[in-house]
Amino acid sequence: MTEPDLSSLRIDRNPALAAGGDNRLRVLVVSAVALIVLAIAAWWLLPKGARVRVALVETTGGGAAVAGGISANGYVVARTKASVSAKLPGRLEYLGVTEGTPVRDGQIIARIESADFEAAQSAALATEGQYQIELEQARRDLERARRLRDEAVISTSDLEDAETAARIAEARLATARAQVELATANLENTRIRAPFDGTVLRKDAEVGEMVAPSSAGGGLTRTAIATIADLATLEVEVDVNEAYIAQIDNGQPTRITLDAYPDTSFSGRVRQVVPTADRQKATVQVKVSILDRDPRILPEMGARVVFVRAGDAVPVSAPRRVRVPAAAVAGGADDPAVWVVRDQRVSKVSVELGPADGERVEVRRGLQGGEQVVLEPPPGLSEGTKVRVQS
Repeated sequence: MTEPDLSSLRIDRNPALAAGGDNRLRVLVVSAVALIVLAIAAWWLLPKGARVRVALVETTGGGAAVAGGISANGYVVARTKASVSAKLPGRLEYLGVTEGTPVRDGQIIARIESADFEAAQSAALATEGQYQIELEQARRDLERARRLRDEAVISTSDLEDAETAARIAEARLATARAQVELATANLENTRIRAPFDGTVLRKDAEVGEMVAPSSAGGGLTRTAIATIADLATLEVEVDVNEAYIAQIDNGQPTRITLDAYPDTSFSGRVRQVVPTADRQKATVQVKVSILDRDPRILPEMGARVVFVRAGDAVPVSAPRRVRVPAAAVAGGADDPAVWVVRDQRVSKVSVELGPADGERVEVRRGLQGGEQVVLEPPPGLSEGTKVRVQS
């Protein structure tokens, strides 16, 4: 029986081979250490976000009107409001306003086609010029007739005829001038002007549509071109139960809370108690002036009014204001914006600014309060950029 070959299982005690194994181990250890060093260096060298300083958006004021006294619900209305229409029927060829456009008293906001009225005015002016020339000739004839009558060259009847011709020429010229005034007035009536300073609330017609006075409207004809209101005359109209109307007087202080901003109250004063009642609802309408002017108050908003009676301790709460440091505003006056930090990343938020108060400026729209905004935003910020907040 042949003995098995066990030479392959023998341990090699050769020193050269053992030294080769130690070298491989050292290479592995050095490689691992180098990888760790490279990782640490990359962590330090790679960008970790721009370092920025931040500030919190502050809020002041606010608070709903305190319960107490008589309360009533109503709506915000403009005391000065008008639906502007054309005096003459025609096709609208120009409209220069849209919703929210501010207008001045006498400003042309629209115009209807006026070629026929311009032609009528030109014809009236030409007729006036003709009669002006005829009157001048008639006056020269009258002067000549008077000299000839003094010299006994013509008869008295000839002089009277010259005087009559001159008076007829004067009457014709007066008629022509009246026709010019009529044609000019008709041409002016094709231009629709704002009746007072205000803001356009609604645009009721478009270029190309037929417009006419309300008394002449019908079918597809528009009877109004735009609705304008003076927002400086905003007030609240509420219906008060007639059982409590005796407790309300003109000039009485009030607190106004809008449904759109329930956490903000505005001060007001009773302007008028309408001297009639609604027999169907058993109420009396009361008009309340708004003393705290705010651009957030818009016509037709729902409102709740609390009438403060003598002796009632109703604290006056200032309207809610949102303010940010002026150093946080970027973009300039045309497109103001702030950079808001959320989860270590920035997001650009467009804002509407109000008046400045020292180093802070009011934000009327865009922020709610409590956000972190970047102070003096560094160049190169973009949407979603990672930043490090500097303590």
